[in-house]
Amino acid sequence: MSTITERHQFILKKIKADGQVNVLDLCKELDVSPVTIRKDLKLLEDKDLLFKTHGGATLNNPYTVDRSVNEKEKMQHSEKIKIADAAAEMVQANDSIVIASGTTVLAFAKQIQPKKNLTVITSALNVAIELTRHPEVEILQLGGMIRKNSSSVMGDYAEHILSDFFCSKFFLGVDGIDLDFGLTTTSAMEAHLNRKMISIAQKVIVLTDSTKFGKRGFGRICGLDEVDQIITDAGISDRLVTTLEGMGIKVTIV
Repeated sequence: MSTITERHQFILKKIKADGQVNVLDLCKELDVSPVTIRKDLKLLEDKDLLFKTHGGATLNNPYTVDRSVNEKEKMQHSEKIKIADAAAEMVQANDSIVIASGTTVLAFAKQIQPKKNLTVITSALNVAIELTRHPEVEILQLGGMIRKNSSSVMGDYAEHILSDFFCSKFFLGVDGIDLDFGLTTTSAMEAHLNRKMISIAQKVIVLTDSTKFGKRGFGRICGLDEVDQIITDAGISDRLVTTLEGMGIKVTIV
């Protein structure tokens, strides 16, 4: 099977059957080089027949769209609760942590049972309100322009405030995780604030359900080299876990 037409027909038939294809598998099945397969996938993507991903292609659009916090809160709800429970166990007595915005980190805030004193810096209004029920939690609410879709603040003022602090852990929710592009969100300004939060934290912990893998948002937060740990659900593939752990990232599956 050597002609380009035959290869393309084979790839399209396989991706329609499986939902995705892998470059290395296609190389073996078609007896061609990875360069040839990547060119084939690029041509098929240009014709809107598939979407290229890290190491392969998929039929599902990997680019995320912005949704309201109320809509996102209902999606993968049970997975988010399990992820939140695991993350809450990492909060220690006399800890100082940063919590970003999003429905998964909001679920995390709801599960926190403070041990003695806890200091929380957050950009999320709903996270701050949730934590006010704990008298032993000191909350520093960042200020700035309000992003209504995520019930959070962003902008220069919020970033400037962060310059005066350093925390042990940063708990971050994302809209997409791509092995090549890294962590992303649908807002460029929020991504910039997240980068500032990373710079003041000793450890970066990503809380995400498995549907976010292979997705890309508009705003890039950082590369995976800046991530210490990912807490996710059992929907993540074994191959992806192996790849992430090979990059030095601890993967916790709930």
